[in-house]
Amino acid sequence: MKNTFGSWYEKKMRATPELSEETDLIEKQLDNIQTIAIVGISRNRHKDSYFVGRYLQNAGYNIIPVNPEADEILGNKAYSDLISIPDDIDAVDVFIKPEHVSKVVDQALEVDPKVIWLQLGTGDHPEEVQRAEEAGIMMVQNRCMKVDHQFLIRDRDKGKE
Repeated sequence: MKNTFGSWYEKKMRATPELSEETDLIEKQLDNIQTIAIVGISRNRHKDSYFVGRYLQNAGYNIIPVNPEADEILGNKAYSDLISIPDDIDAVDVFIKPEHVSKVVDQALEVDPKVIWLQLGTGDHPEEVQRAEEAGIMMVQNRCMKVDHQFLIRDRDKGKE
């Protein structure tokens, strides 16, 4: 039986045909990605970015921290920017101030992920969404990757056990 928050999430994320379509696309992305670069992840385990990174790592994703002030986060080598990462990146999860989003999107477009994910608090960036879409990359705004995974993937997979 789903909890109250799970029921709320399902109603909210499927409240309109547009939201329902976006939610379906997000579920598909979360099923198909493996490597997530987290831009702005903190070394502080009490920060949301660290908590989300740890959750996603525990869910089985390969996490690549992007923080120019860290050598390692969550047991993985940290990189100063997206361009420095030698591995293929499926998703870029962004935890930075809104005024720096454009620069991160520039770098993300160079590494060509399947999805660029702007976490809650990073603002609305319609021009960046358009740039990503023109490059064939899905861009998600104002949604939390952890929350979406928790209710779209984890709960679904628990039902299969």
